[in-house]
Amino acid sequence: MNNAVTRRFGGSNQQVSAIGQGTWMIENASPVAAVAALQRGIEHGLTHIDTAEMYGNGTAERLVAHAIRGRRNDVFLVSKVLPSNASRAGTIKACEQSLQRLGTDHLDCYLLHWRGSTPLTETFAAFEHLQQQGKIRAFGVSNFDVDDLDEALSIVGPGKLACNQVLYHLQQRAIEHKVIPWCQRNDVAVVAYSPFGHDAFPSSQSRGGRLLAEVAAQYAATPQQIALAFLGRTAEVFTIPKSVTLAHVEANAAAASLQISTDALAMLDNAFPRGPRPRHLPMI
Repeated sequence: MNNAVTRRFGGSNQQVSAIGQGTWMIENASPVAAVAALQRGIEHGLTHIDTAEMYGNGTAERLVAHAIRGRRNDVFLVSKVLPSNASRAGTIKACEQSLQRLGTDHLDCYLLHWRGSTPLTETFAAFEHLQQQGKIRAFGVSNFDVDDLDEALSIVGPGKLACNQVLYHLQQRAIEHKVIPWCQRNDVAVVAYSPFGHDAFPSSQSRGGRLLAEVAAQYAATPQQIALAFLGRTAEVFTIPKSVTLAHVEANAAAASLQISTDALAMLDNAFPRGPRPRHLPMI
């Protein structure tokens, strides 16, 4: 069964599942459960799988390798290089090590995990080299604010950055001020990590939590499904919730086709205000 709802992934021009699967801290679950959840997600259309060399010091990538074995062509596979490895030579080495752990010869997209001290020119030169070699099909960034995005665009030129992966959930909407509009103008996908908040989903006792429950009841959905629908209400935004239970994976997949009314969106917007633009882009 495949519930896939796909969208064009920024300048990469690839069609990618609007809701994918994140793998941060997946190594804390039982390996059997983690792999089974990823595989169930793929079966239900959550084929955008995001991981990173940092996650469990490579353990997450190895778990993903087990999950996608024999199904590599069915998934859009993303990994990330740490800023401490992001020199030209270091990026190439890190990518090759990720490919080995993932059991594949290419990534669909490769990201700089966050900005460090290495000049972006070095990292992007490595990305372009890897792209020319066929080891990555596209590249992007993560945790970049608009100033960083401007610099990145000035280096690589229009149409080269596939995405910016950033923190985004109902109680943290800072990217709506400047980052999402920048990405919309420049054809860059926005990938929302921790879309349920990191262990901070709205309590059912809170005002916002009660409203979520009310809206969910109207659509025979869960509050988490409503949250995913709200975050993905614009075509540029993709979400990558993590789940290690089969039931939650199936619920995430079902949220891809959930469309809620403009009235419900307005009520959620009011219950979870974006607030003022912070001085620094939030990240975890």
